[in-house]
Amino acid sequence: MRKEFILIGLLLVVLSFGVSAVEPTVCCEKTTSNLYCQQVPESQCAAGATKAPTACGSTSFCKPGICYSNKEGNCMENTPKIVCNSQNSSWSATRTPACELGCCLLGDQAAFVSLVRCKRLSSFLGLETNYKKSITSETACILETLNQDKGACVYESEFENSCKFTTREDCSKMIKGTFFKDKLCTASELNTVCEKTTKTICQDGKEDVYFVDTCGNPANVYDSNKKDDLNYWTNYIADETQLCGSGAVDGSASSKSCGNCNYLAGSICRPATTGNKANYGDNICKNLNCVDIGKKHGESWCEYTDSGKKDVAMNSVGSRYFKHTCQNGEETVEPCADFRQEECIQDSITGTGGYKFSQAACRVNRWQDCFAQNKSGDCTNTDKRDCLWKTYATFNVCLPKNPPGKQFWNSEEAKGMCALGNGACTITYEKGIFGDSAKCVSGCECENKGAWIQSRIEVCTALGDCGYNVNWKGTSGYDEAYDVIRTGFVP
Repeated sequence: MRKEFILIGLLLVVLSFGVSAVEPTVCCEKTTSNLYCQQVPESQCAAGATKAPTACGSTSFCKPGICYSNKEGNCMENTPKIVCNSQNSSWSATRTPACELGCCLLGDQAAFVSLVRCKRLSSFLGLETNYKKSITSETACILETLNQDKGACVYESEFENSCKFTTREDCSKMIKGTFFKDKLCTASELNTVCEKTTKTICQDGKEDVYFVDTCGNPANVYDSNKKDDLNYWTNYIADETQLCGSGAVDGSASSKSCGNCNYLAGSICRPATTGNKANYGDNICKNLNCVDIGKKHGESWCEYTDSGKKDVAMNSVGSRYFKHTCQNGEETVEPCADFRQEECIQDSITGTGGYKFSQAACRVNRWQDCFAQNKSGDCTNTDKRDCLWKTYATFNVCLPKNPPGKQFWNSEEAKGMCALGNGACTITYEKGIFGDSAKCVSGCECENKGAWIQSRIEVCTALGDCGYNVNWKGTSGYDEAYDVIRTGFVP
């Protein structure tokens, strides 16, 4: 005698929407979540958006090319045309003349960039544009800075030796003076009219506070302990390690005695304010860090709005990722795309003094084709998707690492996606003709009802906002199937 008992309907109580097939994905020019060139179900394409049932890289509207920023002068490769156009930039399939590179001289530094980018950098640093298109390699561009050696340029003015602290090139071509490498204009052996003072200045394109002489020339970095040091007013010190505050984690922020600022560490030369004066001069290393929250200037980090109790659910309903940034002493918040279509990723680098400097970014959550994968290797291919392979007693399944959100209150697409979690577990028993006890011969793992239901619930929650869950504020929902696990009672 052969009997079959079927446990069915336990999870259908959780998700009974009646759709059993995955909606095919298409390359969508723009989604309803305002993302560009995404492989998504067709229902998620924005109204009027171009779409095609193929990979985005094969389409004309999402084919990657060169994106040129007319404002910044940057050329970005492998950028879809629609993404480029959305940023008010120019797109082309091949590299354009605007992307040709040359040598941009920025004071005593150089950058191998486009002409527009050079103008942008020069403007940001308050410098005249000095661009040499004839230099066609980054190595030659760096060597060009050798003409930027700094020192005292002594010249005669009104029968006296005057002086300008400048580059070797300017001294020879512009001033027609005698150049003394690494000497300050206040060096006694030069016998100039320039004298030391206790005044300070901020220089265009520089981050430090500098002493200034009576001729208006910058001297060494401000150090109140060196104001009367003859050597400090004689030789220019280019090596930062020989200056005060070398290696300071905070870049000498708010220091009254030292002007060795460090923009990356969170300080820059600015006029001092009332109550925060330096020992000498009118400038100080302004603190750019977000002191109240313990973050450095330029740091970014992820935050996730989710106070829900996660005993089963992987992402609570309504939860969202945010990128926070500390910039010039202020914290700014950038939301990642809603419904967890983007996730925030974070890493850190070790900076000065061993400080862990965090960096974060919003990144597209590539979950759309996880459910279509039936092999572990395809599922966990991080070059193509963000999925994980789960093995249960009765089945294997590929699930999103970061389950997306759904408009479950009014979306047929959401109902169809949740219905993928429906399932039944079949147990087969055999019983002899002489009244022997029935024995399980297949599907015996289903006898552990709680474990089977638990596995199906995990699948449901990984599909998105499906099944038993909690919202981002921590309020729990209720579901009969989940209560089976909690109480052990099977209706």
